[in-house]
Amino acid sequence: MTGRRDFLSQPAPENYVAGLGRGATGFTTRSDLGPAREGPSEDQIKEALAKRAAQLGFGDAAGVKKKDDENDNDDARYQDPDNEVGLFAGGVYDKDDDEADRIYREIDEKMDKRRRARREAREQAEQEEYERKNPKIQQQFADLKRGLESITEEEWAALPEVGDLTGKNRRSKEARRQRFYAVPDSVLAAAGSAGELGTTVADDGGASNGASNGASSTQDGTMTNFAKIGQARDKVLQVRLDQASQNGTNTTSGSASSVDPKGYLTSLAKSQLPNSAAQVGDINRVRELLDSVTKTNPTTGPGWVAAARLEEFAGKIVAARNIIARGCEHCPKSEDVWLENIRMNDQRNAKIIAAKAIQKNNRSVRLWVEAMKLEDDVRSKKRVIRHALDHIPESEALWKEAVNLEEDPDDARLLLAKATELIPLSVDLWLALAHLENPENAQKVLNKARKHCPTSYEIWIAAARLQEQLGQGEKVNVMKRAAQVLVKEAAMPKRDEWIAEAEKCEQGGAIITCGAIIRETLGYGLDEDDDRKDTWLEDARGSINRGMYETARAIYAYTLRVFPTSKTVWLAAADLERSHGSKEDLWQVLEKAVNAVPRSEVLWMMLAKEKWQAGEVDNARRVLARAFQQNPNNEDIWLAAVKLEAENGQTEQARGLLKTARQEAPTDRVWMKSVAFERQLNDLDAALDLAQQALNLFPANAKLWMMKGQIYEDMGKLLQAREAYATGVKAVPGSVPLWLLYSRLEEKLGQLPKARSVLDRARFAVPKSAELWCESIRLERRAQNTKQAESLMERALRDVPKPEQGVLWSEKIWHLTARPQRKPRALEAIKEVDNDPALLVAVGRIFWGERRLEKAQNWFEKALVRDLDLGDSWAWYYKFLLEHGTVEKREEVISKCVSVEPRHGEVWQSIAKDPKNAGKGTEEILKLVTAELR
Repeated sequence: MTGRRDFLSQPAPENYVAGLGRGATGFTTRSDLGPAREGPSEDQIKEALAKRAAQLGFGDAAGVKKKDDENDNDDARYQDPDNEVGLFAGGVYDKDDDEADRIYREIDEKMDKRRRARREAREQAEQEEYERKNPKIQQQFADLKRGLESITEEEWAALPEVGDLTGKNRRSKEARRQRFYAVPDSVLAAAGSAGELGTTVADDGGASNGASNGASSTQDGTMTNFAKIGQARDKVLQVRLDQASQNGTNTTSGSASSVDPKGYLTSLAKSQLPNSAAQVGDINRVRELLDSVTKTNPTTGPGWVAAARLEEFAGKIVAARNIIARGCEHCPKSEDVWLENIRMNDQRNAKIIAAKAIQKNNRSVRLWVEAMKLEDDVRSKKRVIRHALDHIPESEALWKEAVNLEEDPDDARLLLAKATELIPLSVDLWLALAHLENPENAQKVLNKARKHCPTSYEIWIAAARLQEQLGQGEKVNVMKRAAQVLVKEAAMPKRDEWIAEAEKCEQGGAIITCGAIIRETLGYGLDEDDDRKDTWLEDARGSINRGMYETARAIYAYTLRVFPTSKTVWLAAADLERSHGSKEDLWQVLEKAVNAVPRSEVLWMMLAKEKWQAGEVDNARRVLARAFQQNPNNEDIWLAAVKLEAENGQTEQARGLLKTARQEAPTDRVWMKSVAFERQLNDLDAALDLAQQALNLFPANAKLWMMKGQIYEDMGKLLQAREAYATGVKAVPGSVPLWLLYSRLEEKLGQLPKARSVLDRARFAVPKSAELWCESIRLERRAQNTKQAESLMERALRDVPKPEQGVLWSEKIWHLTARPQRKPRALEAIKEVDNDPALLVAVGRIFWGERRLEKAQNWFEKALVRDLDLGDSWAWYYKFLLEHGTVEKREEVISKCVSVEPRHGEVWQSIAKDPKNAGKGTEEILKLVTAELR
């Protein structure tokens, strides 16, 4: 046996690093497991490598490598780029290089300016979207803050104070929590048996009584009321539905919160005031702190003010007056201290204090104004202000106070004349003087004002309004001269400021000045490369939203001078006149539009429609005749002419126009309108013949196949209709309405398995269609096969994309869910489908059934806001208002529906496209759909 130690028990060699020969280094594990030990340093690694090289006989390998590394530092790659060598050595940076750099810099600035508007618009949209999805806390409470304006001083005084947040109170609470006491065995035994159910029946019949009331009795006498538990559960579900509707996202997970604005102030009023002892302790601590401040820095005015207000808050008004008086002695030049002293005293003492304050600070405008306010009669106030002007004649605020005290306009004019002499740079004084003068003298005053204040745009605007008042606003273009001078003086305001001034002029009735401001300043600062049209359209929309329609008209007029052939701008201008103008103004705008853009059939049809709705049918025909000359063979104009004649009872003329249109503009739409027109006239043979001719020309048009099958159904030839639908789905397999008509015809014929087969083929052709899945579910439900309907519903919710599942969830809530479970099912649907109009209507119907009318109305209105073009939503809301709404509200809904003219909706389209209802207006269709809803 050798005395050598075991290998593992031997001490490690000097500078030993485990695994270094294999290339191992230190490592760090995952953060949740904690870091491993730190690896060897760089010096340790070099020392170990050198020792290893010496053992293997490589000599001073590390030293050689170190020298090589030092030589590598001279590589040209690591040269300073500013220290040019070789071909670039000895270069001189001359004027040509400077000129080249300047040109490149201007090019970069130009390119950046061109992209700036789009980039800023994109960034602003992204920022708004992010702020909308992630509202700040202050935004969520903004409405509550605005509501605090109505709180009285007594209610403010009743608000609770903050509690003691000092470390002493916190430590004492922690000490109390750390005290433990032994719990008696009786308490433990009672707690252990508290949740056990009793196995005996009381002699007095208490158990039976509890059971009859919907409660369960435990052994210790406590009652479990299951009815109240159910009511609480319903209330929680309702709150979650409200949160989901307010935030538009899943708020039940805790990602957002809401506050009841009605109960918030009530909860504040019911809050208990903090402990009076703790409040006194806080006041004492703050008093000591402020006492230290006033002793350390006695010439600091805010310290004295804070100390006095603390005593006032504590109810010691005498002490507060004494403190602030001492503050006046130590800080005789502090306006704030003197003003605080005046505020804390009564009027008689305040006058004496104000006199002392003015003796110490005879050039303080605030003190003079406060002394003036302490006087009771106007004469004394004038005397104080005049003394103030003797000491501070250059104070604009004092002159304004003096003018406001004058009741006679002549005396005020004299004061303003003197004030403008002493303060010639005050724009407000010049404008006030011009306002008091007659028009001739006001013009002279404004001319003097422009000389003294050449950079003031307010004076130029006042001059323009004066010219408008004199009736020369159209002749004298003051704003053109104003823009030139302000640009020369480098005092040109921004476009937004000019628009704001134009809106002020509109409010004041200066319409000509408003238009002149927009005309001369709207294009300032915008280049041709900027998105000027979009910018100006946005400015006009902003003015419309603020109710400034004349400003918006001026903006549109200027935009049309720059872009006279822009259809977008003409449509926007016409929409403004339609909504907020007169009928004649709208006609005038549309006449200018069709002359400027004669190739736009939309503008021609708008003009013809407006003439027709005004009862001028002949003028509407003339407009369409002019449109034909400018746009020959345009199908939209042809169809507009046909509709005009058909609506006015000119059947033969309309048929002749359609025949000519089929020859001149033989499009599939013209053929469809021809078939529909004959079908409306109940000439089914002619309609069928036209449909067959159209299908020979356009075999891939699904609507023509649908019309052919519907004509056969109207004629009672169901087998021929089946053949038409079957041929149509082969020609156009992607048409969902065609598949639906085919399956419903098979169901009508009593061929239920055939109808299922048709819908299965349809879902194979259009796999993610919510309408096809919903029709399959309804088919099984009508066949009393509820289990199969539920199975299909589960498959549909898996296969159909979530944004399109609204109609499926509505079907599931109303027909595949028990009544008590509808509300939780609606909450689940809102989590899956965000603000689908069909789902919102379903939730509104749930609240309607529970007689929660206000909430039901809110949900119906949310559905309309989500999609105004969905006619079924309008019909459900109108049906609700027929039972629970006022006459005014129903008329409002009808007028809005007529203005929107909805075109979609399952029931709406079936009623609106029925040939029996041809020619009926939106109001009649709305009432028919309302009567059809079940």
